[in-house]
Amino acid sequence: MFLPRRIQTQYGRYSRVDDIPYALPVDSMGAPAMVAAFTVDARRAAALLPGNELHPLRLSRDRGVLLVSVIDYKQTDIGAYIEFSIALACTHGRRPAPPLLPLLFQKRFGLGQYVVDLPVNTEVSVKGGKGIWGMPKHLARLDFRVEDGSVSSRYEEGGQQAVRVRIERPKLAWLPLRMAAVNYCAFRGMLMKSTIYFRGRFGFRLGKRAWGTLEVGDHPRVQVLRDLSISPRPFLTGFFPSSSGVLDDHFEAWFLTQPTLPPDTYPEGLKSVVDLGQDQTPMPDPESDGAPPRVLQAVAPLPEEARP
Repeated sequence: MFLPRRIQTQYGRYSRVDDIPYALPVDSMGAPAMVAAFTVDARRAAALLPGNELHPLRLSRDRGVLLVSVIDYKQTDIGAYIEFSIALACTHGRRPAPPLLPLLFQKRFGLGQYVVDLPVNTEVSVKGGKGIWGMPKHLARLDFRVEDGSVSSRYEEGGQQAVRVRIERPKLAWLPLRMAAVNYCAFRGMLMKSTIYFRGRFGFRLGKRAWGTLEVGDHPRVQVLRDLSISPRPFLTGFFPSSSGVLDDHFEAWFLTQPTLPPDTYPEGLKSVVDLGQDQTPMPDPESDGAPPRVLQAVAPLPEEARP
């Protein structure tokens, strides 16, 4: 795996941050993962991006990108857990970037994703991911199901259904990927940027060949998704049967600014993490087995072989 030289020199060293022990580098192995990408209204997406330095990545003049990805971490320093990411593809800079160009010049335009919501199913993952890297993690009930024809995940919190995503499972993960991905998150009144380096063999469907469903329930955390004018079907779906990754311990942070003094720390302060423990016990699976009570959009049905 390509890693910066600074990270390569960390092997065999250890850290304890906020009392969480880490064997460096901060890595994971053998994690299956899925992703589904939908188009959204770029103007409405811009309203969810904090401060004035993030802008939606635009595929066209008025369409941005919503990324729903789920990783089933099997082996990490803080145990096994599931992570369900809901994010908006974005660029970082003084002005919005032209459509598509940031895909070719990623560093120039600060290409990444702004994480809107990031439920996980263990307490220690919240304590580390949120307290150290500023990720908007919180406890929820999650699952990750790999079946013959499909891959799916459910997200439930407080007895309320939040999101369910389901894609057709590609028959072959043939494309070897090795890349870096940038996360932008808001925490403690700051915009925080972190990088993960990952690799794995990727199976995918693109354009009209992409099949999947995205269902949104009544939980308050996900109601903002209903205003994004999400496309009725994904334009990209993909699956890693197994992936490995390294989360860079180096991260950056900027103050979030507004035209007037904010009344509160956005979106939360340190009080939200100081009392958290290091329990690695996963939350129970979601209780409900059916679709959320109100479906955001019903995309074209999955092929017959992908149906349960």
